Amino acid sequence: MSKSNSSGKPLITIEDMTKVYQMGEHEVWALKGVSLHIQEGEFLSIMGPSGSGKSTMMNMLGALDQPSSGTYTLDGVDVSQLSDNALADIRNRKIGFVFQNFNLLSRTSALQQVVLPLIYAGHKGRRQKAMDALQLVGLGDRMDHKPSELSGGQQQRVAVARALVTEPAIILADEPTGNLDSKSGIEVMEIFQKLNREKGITVIFVTHDPWIARHTKRVITLADGKIVRDEQVPQPLIAGESKRPSDTLLI
Repeated sequence: MSKSNSSGKPLITIEDMTKVYQMGEHEVWALKGVSLHIQEGEFLSIMGPSGSGKSTMMNMLGALDQPSSGTYTLDGVDVSQLSDNALADIRNRKIGFVFQNFNLLSRTSALQQVVLPLIYAGHKGRRQKAMDALQLVGLGDRMDHKPSELSGGQQQRVAVARALVTEPAIILADEPTGNLDSKSGIEVMEIFQKLNREKGITVIFVTHDPWIARHTKRVITLADGKIVRDEQVPQPLIAGESKRPSDTLLI
């Protein structure tokens, strides 16, 4: 997997990022001067209540939108200054996305789902790369299955394979266990932990669930468009080895 950032510099550097939306005559400040460094190989969560700026932060990190001011540098590239075409290219080459709703094509096999981003990026040896990615997430025997023939957890594994097949600098996962039952959610979390531990892939979760966040190594909490906490998790939970407390509250 991608090891392009070997200089010791942060993989992601955000400095004084703001995002202001114009709502009629009013300005809505979704982000208010956020600064953040993320090193290659980190596994972290971004948390916050509704209206905290969490979703806006995800859009910025995913190069889906640009800040009103400040800078965002990803793997040496100042994303905040790019054109729309250049942003699309960055998303293709540098960022793998995993969403809560899987976003799979209903009539397309798992293998073809994973091949698609390789086609867009112009990679050679696409079929073998896609097969390797599906093997990595434990779906070597489900490659010809369509989404309707897969469980929710298996569909999310296809989405993970699709995200990692282009060897991106980061995988950005938006509530990746949100639509899964507990067992499937744990299985998907095990895959993310394995990818981070064994492949050194940088993984960023966006979540509202503190129990899920405790499986990552660092938790960044947003409130009112600002970072209010940035903490290392001293002993991250190991997926499959701990049960969700019955009194866990969702933020």
